Amino acid sequence: MDPCPFVRLIVESLALKLPSSAARPAGPGVHPTSTPCYAKLKLTNFPCQTALIPLCNSDPSSSSPPESSTSSAGFHLDPTTLRRLSSKPLIILKVSVFTGRMGRACGVTSGKLLGSVRLSIDVSGAHSRASVYHNGWMKLGGSDGSRTDKSGAAKLHVAVRSEPDPRFVFQFGGEPECSPVVFQIQENIRQPVFSCKFSADRNNRSRSLPSDFTMGSNKRWMRTYSADREKPGRERKGWMIIVYDLSGSSVAAASMITPFVPSPGSDRVSRSNPGAWLILRPNGASVSSWKPWGRLEAWRERGPVDGLGYKFELVTDSGLTSGVSIAEGTMSVKKGGQFCIDNAMKDSALRLISNVRGFVMGSTVEGEGKSSKPMVQVGVRHVTCMADAALFIALSAAIDLSMDACRLFSHKLRKEFLPDEQDYSL
Repeated sequence: MDPCPFVRLIVESLALKLPSSAARPAGPGVHPTSTPCYAKLKLTNFPCQTALIPLCNSDPSSSSPPESSTSSAGFHLDPTTLRRLSSKPLIILKVSVFTGRMGRACGVTSGKLLGSVRLSIDVSGAHSRASVYHNGWMKLGGSDGSRTDKSGAAKLHVAVRSEPDPRFVFQFGGEPECSPVVFQIQENIRQPVFSCKFSADRNNRSRSLPSDFTMGSNKRWMRTYSADREKPGRERKGWMIIVYDLSGSSVAAASMITPFVPSPGSDRVSRSNPGAWLILRPNGASVSSWKPWGRLEAWRERGPVDGLGYKFELVTDSGLTSGVSIAEGTMSVKKGGQFCIDNAMKDSALRLISNVRGFVMGSTVEGEGKSSKPMVQVGVRHVTCMADAALFIALSAAIDLSMDACRLFSHKLRKEFLPDEQDYSL
């Protein structure tokens, strides 16, 4: 498998040095903490991002990064962007610094603009080598980033660098519940690499579990099925999707181990009682022996925006009772979103696991009722063989299927989700 060229542009070591007269901004909406400022990062043709900026008491004339600096999210330059920039590789990064509360009130930005800086970045050759474009202090200029000669101007510390971030790119040839072929994408070439088989055998619990999986100490990972408590049609259980390689061997699976059921007096899956999947990998040479790799929970969020909530835990060598949460969030049920595991820009429990660093994977998820053919990106460093990639394909299918599993129970699902009676085995 050959990867596609990606580049990560990283903006980090953000810190702010205010003149003494502005060191303690006051007034309504101002943060009362040691981090009263934030920055909006705008890169040419990319959505704006926001990051908190801590105040710094160190000498701004020093070239070393301040101890109180923080990191922000990065920008991902995909192959299409890199091709577009091949003739004009210069892009502009604008960092605008605000004091006050983040967000908008009555359609107006709550924060007060303190100043901006602009950096020109040449990304030619960035897909093959790491580069540092800036690392140091800059005076904040006007709103357009122009320099000012005012004495006592605020100063911003920022480091901007890029590093190659090659990824394997896959796409489902159809919706996961339709048992599609999965293609690897490289430029204009689409090569089949996996096939999927989906089943919805709700009447056979044993078919939804690995053959060597037992209860006991694993109660936290799997709740008992609620068939005795729920009326027919008031639960979604027994879904499974198995991923096969081109030889027909099963290399990964996603199995619904906790049914998706509505909370009492409701027609939605609540956060207090989410449904769950196990992501499974083969356990040794036996084709009937599997072991858990990860666990995905999903539910329907309440709030201003109707959302699909999710949490993914990675199983460690210590067993099922020591899962490490590596992805958690909410995406719009109407618009869908991006399921992503990315540890490059923040400290988290991921750093405790030596083989999970940087960008891990990303998968598109379409909104409820829309045709979905997930596009999956997997960081090269996390794939040593086809079976590794298959795990992320199974995880992508599970989060996509969760959009259907969390559909309001007042709505009917398509026929592919109806219980089947076929003989289905691992």
